[in-house]
Amino acid sequence: MAEAMHSSPPLRRLWLILIVVQVASFSALLYYGGEIYQAAPPIPESVRSTDGEVVFSKDIILEGQDVWRSIGGHELGSVWGHGAYAAPDWTADWLHREARWILDEWARGEGAAEFDELSRERRAALEARLQVELRENTYDPSSGVISVSPLRRKAIAQVQQHYVALFGDDPALADLRESYAMPASTVSTPARREALTAFFFWATWACVTERPGSTITYTHNWPP
Repeated sequence: MAEAMHSSPPLRRLWLILIVVQVASFSALLYYGGEIYQAAPPIPESVRSTDGEVVFSKDIILEGQDVWRSIGGHELGSVWGHGAYAAPDWTADWLHREARWILDEWARGEGAAEFDELSRERRAALEARLQVELRENTYDPSSGVISVSPLRRKAIAQVQQHYVALFGDDPALADLRESYAMPASTVSTPARREALTAFFFWATWACVTERPGSTITYTHNWPP
C-alpha cells in the first residue's frame, strides 16, 4: 500500500499538467480562431461588371443569407459541403451551372451548338481559359467591389433565373423539386428568391476564387 502511494504522481504535478494542457488548448483555439476570422472570404460592398452594371449589393447578399437560414439552411441541401444531402450542395451546383453556361457560350462563338461538340483540343483550351475567368481574384479591398466580366454577368443572370424558378413554383421544375424533396414556393416571394441567389453566388465565388497571393481558393479548392 505504501509502495503504491509512493509511486503515484504527486497531486501538485497533476495540477501542473492540467494547467499546461488548458493553456495549450486555449492558445490553439485563440490562434486558429483568429486565423479563421482573418482568412474568411470578404463580403463585398457590391458585385459589379466591368462595364459598370451592379450585379449584387452587400445588403442583398446578407438578405439572401437570412433567406437561406429562414428555409432551414443546411437542412435543405448544403453550402460549402456542410448540410443535408437530399438536395445538392448549392455552391457546387451553382459553380457547375455557371461554368457550363460560359463554356457553351464560348463554343457557340466558335460555331458549335454546345461545348461537348468541340474537339478534345478545343475543349481543353476553353477549360484552361475558364480557370482564369473564374479563379482570378478581382476583389478590391479599398473599394470593397468584386468585378466580373460582362460574360460572367450574363452567366450569373442565367443561373439566377434557374434558382428563382426552382425555389418558386415553376411547373417545368416540379420533377427536380420532387427529387430534392422541396415543396413549391420554398421561398415565398420573387424578391426573396433573388436575394437567395445573391448569397449563393457569393458562397460560390468564395469556392472558386483564389486567395490573394495564393493558388488555393477561400475554401481550399473545395469543391474539387
